[in-house]
Amino acid sequence: MAAYGVVQDEESLSGNKIQPVASTPMSEQQSTRVGKKQISPTLRNILGFEELFSLTVWRASLAELLGTAILVFAIDTIVISTIESETKVPNLILSCLVAIIITILLIATYPISGGHINPIVTFSAALIGLISISKAFIYILAQCIGGIVGALALKAVVNSNIERVFSLGGCTLTIVAPSAHGPVTIGLQVGQALWLEIICGFVFLFASVWMAFDDRQAKALGRVVVFIIVGVVLGLLVYVSTSVTTAKGYAGAGINPARCFGPAIVRGDHLWNGHWVFWVGPFIACVAFTLYTKIIPPQLTHTM
Repeated sequence: MAAYGVVQDEESLSGNKIQPVASTPMSEQQSTRVGKKQISPTLRNILGFEELFSLTVWRASLAELLGTAILVFAIDTIVISTIESETKVPNLILSCLVAIIITILLIATYPISGGHINPIVTFSAALIGLISISKAFIYILAQCIGGIVGALALKAVVNSNIERVFSLGGCTLTIVAPSAHGPVTIGLQVGQALWLEIICGFVFLFASVWMAFDDRQAKALGRVVVFIIVGVVLGLLVYVSTSVTTAKGYAGAGINPARCFGPAIVRGDHLWNGHWVFWVGPFIACVAFTLYTKIIPPQLTHTM
């Protein structure tokens, strides 16, 4: 279960404007000599090595770090409280609160960093060409550190028993539960969990993030409306992934590797069991989504 992030910058933080996805022109066939090698301007833009040394980009990444930290703290707190309260519809409550939190965090971080707060969003933006690989590296690093900070904050305010029972609200495939015949492992098979990560990750990108990536839709709908849509889609995916399997011990689709990474680092133990699923699944979803964006036409007939 988990979440989140969106949208491209209207301008890159280094001052270069980002072209809309559907109308990015090809650069001229020129090359720039670097040492003894010829590197095309297009390749330079893709790699963006100069952004590794850009103080502006690193400062902006603080918004990604803090946004992800707040996200992990809030989401994991909600996971623990909804389960511990033994409500009849914990999944529904969790989903609604996730949608609200994501919307608020996107509004808060978008003006500074573009409002990613999720490696899925950052990685897919890099694959599509909206941001450089260097900037994506900085953002994902900040998001992972933010996940750890959020998990540490949660660990500081809960008692050891809650931390142990609820695994800091982290992403789990299985848990060891007591039974009449001794401890047993319950949860979801790795193959099923991997498919859920791939499907939910792709739906997340296709049904919401694409609206933020495409300036035509973002301007027509308005940024706040797009943020709300992203939050609602994530809330629905949380509900679906935690309901469709009905498997106790499985925490639902992660949809945000950084959110899963933080508690795994802080809590450790069984949270590392199958942790790779929460990275590989979204990675495959990002690649599939990128292929989709390359296949579709830049404009439909009715919009020309």
